[in-house]
Amino acid sequence: MKTLLVLVLFLPLMVLAQATKSCCSTTATEQFVMLASDEKFKALHDEPNPFTFAPERGKFVMFKTSDGKDGRAFEVNAAAKTDRYLFVFHEWWGLNDYIQQEAEKLQKDLKNVNVLALDLYDSKVATTREDAMKYVGEAKQERVRAIINGAFDYVGAKARIGTIGWCYGGGWSLQTATMGDRRVSACVVYYGMPETDIQRLKSLHAPVLGIFGEQDKGITPAKVKEFEAAMKKAGKTLTVKMYDADHAFANPSNPKHDTAATADAYRRTVAFLQKNLVK
Repeated sequence: MKTLLVLVLFLPLMVLAQATKSCCSTTATEQFVMLASDEKFKALHDEPNPFTFAPERGKFVMFKTSDGKDGRAFEVNAAAKTDRYLFVFHEWWGLNDYIQQEAEKLQKDLKNVNVLALDLYDSKVATTREDAMKYVGEAKQERVRAIINGAFDYVGAKARIGTIGWCYGGGWSLQTATMGDRRVSACVVYYGMPETDIQRLKSLHAPVLGIFGEQDKGITPAKVKEFEAAMKKAGKTLTVKMYDADHAFANPSNPKHDTAATADAYRRTVAFLQKNLVK
C-alpha cells in the first residue's frame, strides 16, 4: 500500500519533469514551427506581391547532404576567387525570386564574398499563407540540418562563413551559427525566433546582429529582451537594432514594406558583414 501511495505521488512529478525537459530542449526553430501554426501569426504575413526575377549572375547548384540526398541552393560567386561565403536563409515563403534578388544584391555590395542561398524546402515555394504554414511544418529539423551540413561541406574546410536570414530564415541563420562550426564568423538575424538556451548560445563563435520590429506581434520585443539577456549570460556578442515597424518590414514583397527602415537595416547589415566576414 505504501509503495502504491509513493508511486501515485511520484508519477505526476516524473511527468512534470519530462514535460519541463522537453520544453527546455526545444530549439528556437522548433518553437517557430509551433508559432507558425497559429492563425494570428499567419495573419501577420500579407501574401507576397507578384514578382519575377531574371538572375544576372546567380545560378542554382546541387550538393550532397549528410542524409544521403541532394541539397539545392542559389549561388552567386564573386568575380575573383575567395574563401568568404555568406549563407542566406529564406523566409517562410521559400527560396523565391525575391530571395534570389537579395542574394545577388548582397554579393554585389559585399564584393569579395560568394553568396549561397539555401533551399530549405527542397524546391517548394509558397505564394499563399496556407502553403507557407504547410511548408514550415513539412521542413523537418533533421532534413534542414542535413542541408546546412551539406552546405558546410560544399564550401570546404578553408571557408570563412557568414549567415543571414529573415523570419523563418532568421531563426535558421542563428541556429547555423550555434551549430559550433568555427568557420562561422558573422551572423545576422532579421526578426527570426531568438534562441535563449544558454548552452546552445555558448557554442557561438561569431558576433550576432539582431534586427527586429517594435510592432512585431510574433517575434515580440519581450522575446528580444530574453534573447539579449541569454546572450549576455552566455558571454556572447550581440548588437540589437529595433525599428518602429511590424514583422517582415524588410521584405519588399510585403505590402507593408517599410523602405526607410529597410534601407537603414541593410546599411547596418553590410557594414557588420564587411567588418566580421570580409575583412
